[in-house]
This record gives sequence, structure tokens and C-alpha cells, in this order.
Amino acid sequence: MAISRRAFIQRSLIGGATLSAFGFDVGPIVAQSRTLKIARTSETRSTCPYCSVSCGVIIHTLGDKAKNAVPQVVHVEGDPDHPINRGTLCPKGASLEQDILNERRLLKPQVRRPGSDHWEDIGWDQTLDEIGRWVKRTRDATFVEKDARGRTVNRCEGIAWTGGCTDTNEFNYLVVKTMRSLGVCYLENQARV
Repeated sequence: MAISRRAFIQRSLIGGATLSAFGFDVGPIVAQSRTLKIARTSETRSTCPYCSVSCGVIIHTLGDKAKNAVPQVVHVEGDPDHPINRGTLCPKGASLEQDILNERRLLKPQVRRPGSDHWEDIGWDQTLDEIGRWVKRTRDATFVEKDARGRTVNRCEGIAWTGGCTDTNEFNYLVVKTMRSLGVCYLENQARV
């Protein structure tokens, strides 16, 4: 039997009135129905990862922080105290909870080898070793010590870096220092705040 939302609300109200007419106290039931789903959550302030506006978000997590308890994200909302968005979020930012709880979200590094038709899981140590090996190989192959006129330029034209809007100032400082030490000249950051 399919029941519409309107019919469900009407029947619930009639049932509550009937119970109260027979002397049952429906006050605790009404009070319980009005509690917020974020009443027992802990708040974590963060930045929306989508664009360079850097809107502030509050992530509500349910969990008692016990040793083996896994916290669960139950709600994401705009941060009303944030100076950029003042509590508002665009549709992408409002759907941030779906990205956090997505069962298809990658939780470990993967690599697709040349000629392969599938992705394979690899460990973090192997990932860092391979990144380091490829960075060194690319830098050695594309490093330019002197330009056409014989001036020393010491630049690497085969590597580029693009930072994101959620990167902190400290992280961006370290990235710039690292990339400049490699000779990277194609360096950009998405954040404009």
C-alpha cells in the first residue's frame, strides 16, 4: 500500500490526538521528534574543496571518540562565522557529505601501468618511491642549464605544479620552495584568497 506524505502526516496527527484523548502523554514523543540530528555531534570546521572561493564548512561527526569507534559524518553545512560565505554554500558545497560518504571514494593509492586496462592498489611507500623516481627522471631529461644565448637559467620545463584552494599558506610556502629548488618554472595556485 503506497501512502503519500500528506496522508502519513494526517494519520500521524490523528493517531497522536487519539492517544492524548485516552490519557497518554505524547509530550516526550513530540520532544524526541524535534531533536536535531546534530545534537550529539562534534563540529569540525573546514574549507570546501571545490573552487578557489574557499567557503567555510562545518562537518558534524557522530561518535564518542572511543578507541575503536569509527566516527561517522552525519551533516555538512556552511559556516555562519566564516567571512567569505557567511553560512551559505553553492550546490556543490552543499552536497559535500555525499563525497565524504561515497563508497567509491579512493582510500589508498592506485596506479595504472602502461598498456594495462585496470588500476592496481599499491602501498604508500611504493607510491612515494615511484613519484620520486619519475620526478628525478623527468627533471634530468628536461633540465635546461643554459638558454640559446648561453645565459645560465637552471630551469626544468618538464614539470608543472598546480595548487588547490584548500592548501594552507604553510603548505604553499613549502611547495614553492621545493618546486623552485627543482627549477620548476610552471608554478600556479588556484587559491585567490
